Amino acid sequence: MRDNPLRHSTPKRQALPVGLVGAILSLHLFFAGNPVNASDIVVASYEGVINPVATEYLHDALTFTQSSGAQALVFRLDTPGGLDTSMRLMIKGMTASPVPVIVFVSPSGGRAASAGVFLTMAAHVAAMAPGTNIGAAHPVAMGGGEMDSTMKEKVENDAVAYIKSLAERHGRNVSWAEEAVRRSVSVTEQEALKLKIIDLVAEDMPALLKQLNGRKVSLPNGSITLSTEATTLHEFPMGTRLEVLKILSDPNIAYLLMSIGTIGIMAELYSPGAILPGIIGAISLILAFYSLQSLPVNYAGALLVILGVIFLLLEISVTSYGLLALGGVAAMTLGGLLLIKSDAPYLQVSLSFLLPTVLTLGGLIGAVAWTALKSGRGRPVTGTEGMIGSIGIARTDLNPRGQITVQGEIWEAISQRPIRQGETAEVVSVKGLTVTVAPPQQ
Repeated sequence: MRDNPLRHSTPKRQALPVGLVGAILSLHLFFAGNPVNASDIVVASYEGVINPVATEYLHDALTFTQSSGAQALVFRLDTPGGLDTSMRLMIKGMTASPVPVIVFVSPSGGRAASAGVFLTMAAHVAAMAPGTNIGAAHPVAMGGGEMDSTMKEKVENDAVAYIKSLAERHGRNVSWAEEAVRRSVSVTEQEALKLKIIDLVAEDMPALLKQLNGRKVSLPNGSITLSTEATTLHEFPMGTRLEVLKILSDPNIAYLLMSIGTIGIMAELYSPGAILPGIIGAISLILAFYSLQSLPVNYAGALLVILGVIFLLLEISVTSYGLLALGGVAAMTLGGLLLIKSDAPYLQVSLSFLLPTVLTLGGLIGAVAWTALKSGRGRPVTGTEGMIGSIGIARTDLNPRGQITVQGEIWEAISQRPIRQGETAEVVSVKGLTVTVAPPQQ
């Protein structure tokens, strides 16, 4: 009888963190209606940039697969690449996993580029769907920022050594792995199969399961043979929390949150007691800080964004004839372009998002500034100055002194021309409690 290492228990296991225990228990409740058997397979799907969210998702999927006693984990992957630190943490989890991890690059049209190549190479079984591709693993500013030639060489050599070790460990094409890093080569799924970069090409999950049946997989604690004839697939959802964090990790969202947060805080400082702008600003800034901590940030770019917002807000109260507004738009645009220290397009703020955002904010601030300027030039409507031009009714004859009713109040009045009781009079000036009036102009 075949020894199944999935049923082995580790003699000395450290206590799991309370949060992780809670997550596992909630997942058990989620799958309680459809319990996982030892012959079943858990399927986790990730599409997007490799970042801390992807790391946590794979870790949760591996934890659930192991705790539920499932046979293996299929990790469906479609990624343009991502962060080196997150990729390495994911590979550590896969390498140390006591259950097989099958990386399946799918669906058709998907890819495993950059960090995705490393993840595919690290899988116990690597598979691709028709119409997918793999490659272009040259490190692009890993760790962020522009690198000099010496640093580029160091990073490239480190990446080459890493991917070669992964390829050797799983019996894959070492020379191609090196070329994928040094020359950014990329191949289709059929070419990858011929070059022994991957193990299988499968059109869909049923086809993948059929090819996995009877396949022997080497694990840290021994080898097992997969049996997928009567297996049941269990989709492992990412969950609302990770979905939200994945959205927040987008550079475009980080830029927007930083802009909104700065506007909210500055608006609260301009109008203390407004409360709502301060609340929105504080929440947005905290969320922006989360977004930025998962990205290679250029702090000069962040400061330019904040400075641009300050310039735009100052335009409301300082007469600069549009110079502050132009400076604010320029600073926010440059800040967005410099915000992320990476040449990878998927880690940068998109121009198609940046320009409309900056122009919209600039337009809104400009409209507010124009309204404030017009109201400043308008006639006062309150106080004694607001009475000038008002029409009142003479209570007594004015020749030249008498009394007049203006805006429901009785005032002492002086008129240079006689005005009879009951006639209308226009307020010309106000001095103390006395108004100077004249017959209204026809």
